[in-house]
Amino acid sequence: MSTDIHSIPLVRAGIDTYRQPVVYMREDCHLCRAEGFNSLTRIEITVRDRTIIALLNVVTSADWLPSDTAALSEAAWERLGTRPGDTGSFRHPEPAHSASIIRGKVYGEKLDKVEFRKIVDDVISYRLSDLDIAAFITACAGQRLDVKETLALTQAMQESGQTLDWGDRLVLDKHCVGGVPGNRTTPIIVAIAAAAGFWIPKTSSRAITSPAGTADTMEVMTPVALGITELRRVVEQEGGCLVWGGGLDLSPADDLLIRIERPLDFDSDGQLVASVLSKKAAAGSNHVLIDMPVGSTAKVRSPKAARSLSNRMSAVARGLGMNLSIHQSDGAAPVGWGIGPALEATDVLSVLRLEAGAPVDLREHSLDLAGMLIDLARPGREGGRRLAEELLDDGRAWAKFLAICEAQGGFHEPGIARFRAEEQATRTGWVTAIDNRRISRIAKLAGAPGRKTAGVRVHKRLGEMVEKGEPLFEIHAETIGELEWASEFARSQAPTYEIGEAP
Repeated sequence: MSTDIHSIPLVRAGIDTYRQPVVYMREDCHLCRAEGFNSLTRIEITVRDRTIIALLNVVTSADWLPSDTAALSEAAWERLGTRPGDTGSFRHPEPAHSASIIRGKVYGEKLDKVEFRKIVDDVISYRLSDLDIAAFITACAGQRLDVKETLALTQAMQESGQTLDWGDRLVLDKHCVGGVPGNRTTPIIVAIAAAAGFWIPKTSSRAITSPAGTADTMEVMTPVALGITELRRVVEQEGGCLVWGGGLDLSPADDLLIRIERPLDFDSDGQLVASVLSKKAAAGSNHVLIDMPVGSTAKVRSPKAARSLSNRMSAVARGLGMNLSIHQSDGAAPVGWGIGPALEATDVLSVLRLEAGAPVDLREHSLDLAGMLIDLARPGREGGRRLAEELLDDGRAWAKFLAICEAQGGFHEPGIARFRAEEQATRTGWVTAIDNRRISRIAKLAGAPGRKTAGVRVHKRLGEMVEKGEPLFEIHAETIGELEWASEFARSQAPTYEIGEAP
């Protein structure tokens, strides 16, 4: 057959499918029929010298798409470098070479770095279906990855993308394992560390299941979608940056695995360690501090689970030649007043600006971690906490934060939501518990992180006295419908706040 038979015109669908390339074709398209393409078939598409594998969605009725034309999602259009008027060549892709390796892991085989690399390469090339990836994640869940395998997976994930090279320079990083709403210490720590003269090229993620990631919060105040060249310029100029890591090709398999892993809700120390440390290694970091909150409604729920995760993370870091320190913090309740991008940004700014009413817990936790990171960078010396406090209190950290924002494209103040509603205490007593997961869900139902000013502002903290009718927290939303949706959930099912007798 001639190539022309397999080629049809391409148009831009204008549909965001995150990182998954998707192609849309009508069911009466001659190419669909001739090649036997069905819905969810994986199709290899070539435009000039670029080839991708995309997932087919069959359109059963659409006036917007001609019968012998294919529409590409934003991810597919950009990865192919498609231009208006282009045609694409379509065919069935070769079977993924790593599928048999995944089957071996399902049946309990130990994998080495070469085998993990084959799986990772097929993941980032979209040669594996979501079912294949789900099988791989399931086979690695729980304790099914030993330390040697975890190191091999971490290295395979790091090597699948770029690794930033900073020469012989000492490069710092900080990461929070997560699970505690409002725990937005990273912007404060980066400002302090950079003001102290250290290099800290911080790449962060957007939220996947939480009300805000560090990138979401920073995006309220400054551009974060920088490329490698821009990132280097900012770091070389100011010593630090706070950018979104999703566009930098650093451990690109991580986000693709997380996309499948999160809905499965499997706990896996091995996959968590590989996810975190592959990105730190790819960013060129050699001195890394991990904040590990521990609490019944945090991601790490018990001291025993924290010890197990810490031991594995430390062992893998040694294998990578990384100087790692882990701090187990209190994950019993939210940190700061705000939960959601703009609300968390407001907290960060109030701490950096030394404003009256700034959340004390966010300030103190940030100073503790910044001090530990400074001490990690100066082995044999103490006083990191004292230096961090000096840099914050004399304004140098705030000045550095502003300088980083200006270098990234300019600083702007966070906005305020139009609609708000208070949730009040139904009895008098003491706040004995706050459900982190439930309050995060309320913030998400209010629109966070997609709607930047949406979320929850906390009024009462753990251990505080509350009178009946007093506000416990306030829901912020950009539409009345989202406000009502979040408020209805807040008043249903189990309570977000537990109020009891004096502790």
